[in-house]
Amino acid sequence: MPNRSYLFYELTNSICSKCLRKVEAKIILENDCVYMVKHCHEHGRERVLISTDIEYYKKCREFIKPSEMPYRFNTPIKYGCPYDCGICPDHEQHSCLTLIEVTDQCNLQCPICYAESSPQKKRWRSLEEIEFMLDSLVKNEHEVDIVQISGGEPTIHPQFFDILDLAKTKPIKHIMVNTNGLRIAQDRSFAKRLAEYLPGFELYLQFDSFEKEALKELRGVDLRETRRKAIEHLNEFNISTTLVVTLKKGLNDQEVGKIIEYGLSQKAVRGVTFQPIQAAGRLEDFDPATDRLTLSEVRQMIIDQSDVFNSEDIIPVPCHPDCLAMGYALKTNGKVTPLTGMIDPKVLLEGERNTIVFEQDEEIKDKIFKLFSLNHSPLSSSMSLKDLLCCLPKVSAPNISYDNVFRVIIMQFLDAYNFDIRSVKKSCVHIAHPDGKIIPFDTYNLFYRDDKVKRLEEIRAEMTGVNHERV
Repeated sequence: MPNRSYLFYELTNSICSKCLRKVEAKIILENDCVYMVKHCHEHGRERVLISTDIEYYKKCREFIKPSEMPYRFNTPIKYGCPYDCGICPDHEQHSCLTLIEVTDQCNLQCPICYAESSPQKKRWRSLEEIEFMLDSLVKNEHEVDIVQISGGEPTIHPQFFDILDLAKTKPIKHIMVNTNGLRIAQDRSFAKRLAEYLPGFELYLQFDSFEKEALKELRGVDLRETRRKAIEHLNEFNISTTLVVTLKKGLNDQEVGKIIEYGLSQKAVRGVTFQPIQAAGRLEDFDPATDRLTLSEVRQMIIDQSDVFNSEDIIPVPCHPDCLAMGYALKTNGKVTPLTGMIDPKVLLEGERNTIVFEQDEEIKDKIFKLFSLNHSPLSSSMSLKDLLCCLPKVSAPNISYDNVFRVIIMQFLDAYNFDIRSVKKSCVHIAHPDGKIIPFDTYNLFYRDDKVKRLEEIRAEMTGVNHERV
């Protein structure tokens, strides 16, 4: 009997990338890669690369733990995922990080922008609207892990510091500002004032490339001098900063290691987040067939291009292992020591938050414990390491602060091509809708942003019509 050229691994549901209707999808293993194969009755067959690393893909299935749920849900289950956002009772993860978009306006018009922001857009949310969104999130979470003030470009909001003051009055552990850095680079006094919000405050700074042409393709302008000046100001006031790299295959992916190395050399930088382009929003000069990057490809780039992290140091994040990977290291006395690979995965998955298990190598164990005993006087935070490492077990290390932490995160957002309903139910990065709903980032940009709601309503109407016919 003839055999298939692949192994059929599992079955899930997806959506057609053209009409966005729900379709059945097979996950297959072929030629050392993982593919999603789906078929739409109207638009035919699609085959999408999901992962270039079969063993890591399987490993993600092992990195699961009981879901952490919100204290309330915002919508009922009526049409089924992804048409009921959010958060509906069928979702499997609370909000680890929630974006509050305070404006649609931006001082750039990037050729790649999931929100399609631009100088031409004029919508500014009022403090009352923003407080309503924050309070809706607090009702869900009681104590919110991370709120990211976003846009558009939030730093140009005329009440920007009023927004930060408002957020500081809410039960939020950590506040981030998602920024392109222009205002920080141009106005030293603005950067100085940001330092007043430390600790528990961080900048999520766009930092895509060191190359002029790559920046012009992704952002429309050469931002090299802007980035240099912004980092200079952030270092001066030691404002905790994450460098955020939007990755496009063949454009800036060869700079992964160089950006990590640069981040490690900067006083204020606490880590780098790599985000492959999500096929949503404004997508100039982007071909999903050739320009997409998978999480596994980015993970391998970090391993191949970095002298710090190896394959054991970049692991799935248990709350959403398909789309999030992380690696932590400690920076002390000019040395960098990877931390993640020294932790027993069982500690992560069983929810044990008081134990850290190191490898049996005595030299490594001694080195880490010596790091924990070093005496530091951090300027930006008095918190101990046990309060800083997202998704890691707590450790007793009171002399190590956020200044000593360096993390690498891969954050892959699902789009209409790789959309996996099994996976999206675990999405933990959300966007607050102005009506009070808290919606997964992945589905927000496909169905719930601006004019995209029209297509969602059409699909819902089709589903309702089918139900009437059955009755």
